[in-house]
Amino acid sequence: MSSKEKSKAPKAGEKITGAQALIRALEMENVDVMFGLPGGCILPAYDPLIESPIRHILVRHEQGAGHMAEGYAHVTGRPGVAMVTSGPAATNMVTPLCDAYMDSIPMVCITGQVPTAAIGTDAFQECDTVGITRSITKHNELVMTADDLPMAVRQAFHIATTGRPGPTLIDVPKDVLQNTMEWYWPSDDEVEDSLPGYKPNTKGHARMIKEAAQLILQSKQPILYVGGGVLKARAASALRELAELTQIPVVTTLMARGAFPDDHPLCLGMPGMHGTATAVTAMQKSDLLIALGARFDDRVTGRVNAFAPDAKIIHVDIDPAEQGKVRKPDVPIVGDCRLVIEEIVKAIHDLTKGGVEQVDIQPWRSRISGWREQFPLHYEPSQPGNALKPQFCLEKLRDAAPEGTILVSGVGQHQMWSSQYWKFNEPYTWVNSGGLGTMGFSVPAAIGAKVGRPDKTVWAIDGDGCFQMTAQELVTASLERIPVKIGILNNSYLGMVRQWQEMFYEERYSEVYLSTEVPNFVKWAESMGCVGIRVDDPSEVESAIDKANSINDRPVVVDFRVDAGRRCSRWSPLVRATTTSCCTQRNSHERSSCDERSQSIRQRTDAPHVVGARAEPTRSARARRESLRASWLQHLLAGGRSD
Repeated sequence: MSSKEKSKAPKAGEKITGAQALIRALEMENVDVMFGLPGGCILPAYDPLIESPIRHILVRHEQGAGHMAEGYAHVTGRPGVAMVTSGPAATNMVTPLCDAYMDSIPMVCITGQVPTAAIGTDAFQECDTVGITRSITKHNELVMTADDLPMAVRQAFHIATTGRPGPTLIDVPKDVLQNTMEWYWPSDDEVEDSLPGYKPNTKGHARMIKEAAQLILQSKQPILYVGGGVLKARAASALRELAELTQIPVVTTLMARGAFPDDHPLCLGMPGMHGTATAVTAMQKSDLLIALGARFDDRVTGRVNAFAPDAKIIHVDIDPAEQGKVRKPDVPIVGDCRLVIEEIVKAIHDLTKGGVEQVDIQPWRSRISGWREQFPLHYEPSQPGNALKPQFCLEKLRDAAPEGTILVSGVGQHQMWSSQYWKFNEPYTWVNSGGLGTMGFSVPAAIGAKVGRPDKTVWAIDGDGCFQMTAQELVTASLERIPVKIGILNNSYLGMVRQWQEMFYEERYSEVYLSTEVPNFVKWAESMGCVGIRVDDPSEVESAIDKANSINDRPVVVDFRVDAGRRCSRWSPLVRATTTSCCTQRNSHERSSCDERSQSIRQRTDAPHVVGARAEPTRSARARRESLRASWLQHLLAGGRSD
């Protein structure tokens, strides 16, 4: 902050309005950018913002403000800030707040509220914001006097960024912003004293840490099961030290991609429903899972009672509520992942110096290498004149990406392909909606990521369904000169939903077809101030990517027209364990209706690659291949040998 700006800052005891106090408090928290949209009840706060050094980015929809704040927080580690008005603006923030809550993203949301005298009268644009958001925030508060604003802001930032990170919300009535108060700034001690029940435990229990070290040295088939908590704790370096010290293979969940380099020989990739065969098998056959900042998500475990049945569990997490929530640990450790990993490394050194030797795990690593060679990720290459393969597009994007490129994903098939085929060798280069699975996340989150890291290239990979939910935020990106790059894997379908209808509903496609021609994504992009590029043939992919990478003065949208028949790899037993199929016995009338509906879809799409128009040998070969993979994993789940 410049000396001129500092001289304008209110001094202790100076009378200022609540609005001025709010903006000043944000400055004191070192907020440099915020995302928002003004409206009646929050309007007083927008007036002092004119003279503030804080950059405000005007969004086109309040949901976009929330996701931009998330994207900013993902890549910087600092809390993202969003400010919107009351009523429908506050309810539009519910999705980003829930998304941030499930993925532990530090975020502070400020909402306007009707004047205090009008609360509870069903006033215009009134809603119970605190009540609505109570279950999806770490902390929320309705501030009833201007005098309470500085402490409310300090508490919100403290809670959002400590312990397990997450979103907080401050709801401020209009008259509170208009009333005056005497400026003050609470000390750290005053903030802690004001929150007597909030004491996150960061240091792991010494006895548990020693027990964990002993188990690690005794294990014959250990796996490091790494979750997003490692990234939140800034523990990537400590994780690498532990892995290289013990030579234990590492799996990184969807939220942990980049926490351990994909090109490291110990990295097995992503586990779970859409993970690599090697990662899934290694976890199933392990005798020790060292879970670091992971929460045993259902997309990783499938049936909990069949997940890694012979493995003991070391579970490190800063949130005590995660201990035993899904799988009972043998060694529970509550604490900050970085601090605990560092202590485990020290404990291992102490034990080895005392004469304790680690069990030879080379045979285990050799078995894993065999699985890696036997079951690599695979797809049929794109052929000239045929529809693009999404995996091919991602590989070309990956290979042409500048070093340190940040990849942001929407939700669906393109999200899984992105995680599978990109190489994440640096932390904080992968941004996605993991827990809530929010379609429409990608575009605004990419804008927030680019604002947070303007020095990095930011690519967003989206599906045509996701893109149409929040694409209007590209107007924001154009006007604010935020040059994000968007790659749409356009298959004219809600692809993941369609894939599940193929798997569980006998190809009874219900409301998943979008359109092959509407909207025209190139014209839409151009109308929003972006460069639009359409790619139909494999021969055009590289030149389109090169052109997109060369443009840095405005956003770019590349419409990759991909094959609608492509599925993302998934392990059928894990899928079946997390869903109940509704496709049981149907009478002949229902089946006849299904056939008629499928025929109708084929006629509407008029595309040779739609299900039903594909060559039967191709479908049969794929079915046989997937059946083999499913049977093999089912054999493992049942406890059979895999070597």
